Amino acid sequence: MNTKTTVISEAELRRQAEIAQYIKEFWEKQGKTPVAFVDTYGCQQNEADSEQIRGILETCGYGFTDTAEGADLVVINTCAIREHAAQRVFGNVGALVHTKRRHEGQKIFICGCMMGKPEISERMKNSYRHVDGIFSPHHLWELPEHLYRVLIRHRKVYAVADSAGVIAEGLPVVRTNRLKAWVSIMYGCNNFCSYCIVPYVRGRERSRRPEDVLEECRSLIAQGYKDLTLLGQNVNSYGKDLGLGVDFADLLEQVAQLDGEFTVRFMTSHPKDASRKLFDVMAANDKIARQFHLPFQSGNDRILKAMNRHYDSAQYRALIDYGRSVMPEIVFTSDVIVGFPGETEAEFEDTLRLVEDVRYDALFTFIYSPRPGTPAAELPDPTPKEEKSARFERLLALQNRISEEKHKEYIGRTLRVLIDGREDDCLTARTDGGRLVRLQTADETRIGQFAQARITDATTWSLIGELAE
Repeated sequence: MNTKTTVISEAELRRQAEIAQYIKEFWEKQGKTPVAFVDTYGCQQNEADSEQIRGILETCGYGFTDTAEGADLVVINTCAIREHAAQRVFGNVGALVHTKRRHEGQKIFICGCMMGKPEISERMKNSYRHVDGIFSPHHLWELPEHLYRVLIRHRKVYAVADSAGVIAEGLPVVRTNRLKAWVSIMYGCNNFCSYCIVPYVRGRERSRRPEDVLEECRSLIAQGYKDLTLLGQNVNSYGKDLGLGVDFADLLEQVAQLDGEFTVRFMTSHPKDASRKLFDVMAANDKIARQFHLPFQSGNDRILKAMNRHYDSAQYRALIDYGRSVMPEIVFTSDVIVGFPGETEAEFEDTLRLVEDVRYDALFTFIYSPRPGTPAAELPDPTPKEEKSARFERLLALQNRISEEKHKEYIGRTLRVLIDGREDDCLTARTDGGRLVRLQTADETRIGQFAQARITDATTWSLIGELAE
């Protein structure tokens, strides 16, 4: 595998911008504003990638639609993490045969993490002949050139060459939210957890320079964004490849010191790299959300070793304890995998004990899904699917009880929230800790503002409140 990061030159980015302008003029000569449908699967990083895809397409003259039917261009941004998502992609791509038949001239691109797997990109190339272009995450920045080849030269595109990954600064972005913004601070992953395909499809860890991250954040704040999330597969590894003496805690502190009214969050953290310094920086800066997503995956040390996670349950618990010692109000959330190959009932109960002891506000829970090409996919897995499902339900029941109990502890408190939308006759908001609040008011003029909310009731999944002013 190629392990050298490529920084895309300004000259090459200008060339792509010139191609985008040519495509825009191509459509203008036809007296048409084409529309594109961008369909996204997977994580926040995929969402951020799709915002760049829309940004590039906008420079090419495209508007946007929320359906493939009638679209001039369809871009499906795929996820390779779980089998269910992959199967949905194959089904939906197959169905595009009919939309393309009904809309003469429709072009179809498939991109994202699935296209970083050679066996899948080959399957897409050979079995889905109606697809016009395929590109992996490393080739997103070349989208104008891909589109030119398909639209103008009438050739198919297969841009899936092996790469450690790229850094391409200054790509245009069309964001889907006017209050909340993703800010990618790094790409790729070096951890090679035994169940995870990400390092194979997104390449090695590579960090953006601090000044570039800060300039993007500064621009977003000036545009009125109130909630920034710094993104990376493992943000705690930020800066190790730059040699500048700036780690993630340093970067986070620099963002928090920018002028303006905003909150900054981050995800995701790997426990092996999370530091007390990071918790101390969070505690010292009011603009940093008291929210920490810290995946533990399993509460059993043998399973953690088999997962290649490089920490044990005692080290993980020590991180949680320290975080709460400096920020008693911190909200912890996590990821858990149920049914890792060879997991016994006793080992699963270690996970239940950890959840009971830590008492997360919320969990993202998954039944293990084998990904071809990862070491875990080769392990014997004798546990029946039905038993895994039963364990999963036990974990859900436990966490739902804890979530409801923790949410009820908010009743009577007054919290600072960001009002971010409307749902039926209520406004919706988020606390500093990321908890959803349904406010019993319909005053839409408050959307986009920070406010004080008095919590009056709670459910398992949300809080109910009223404006305290």
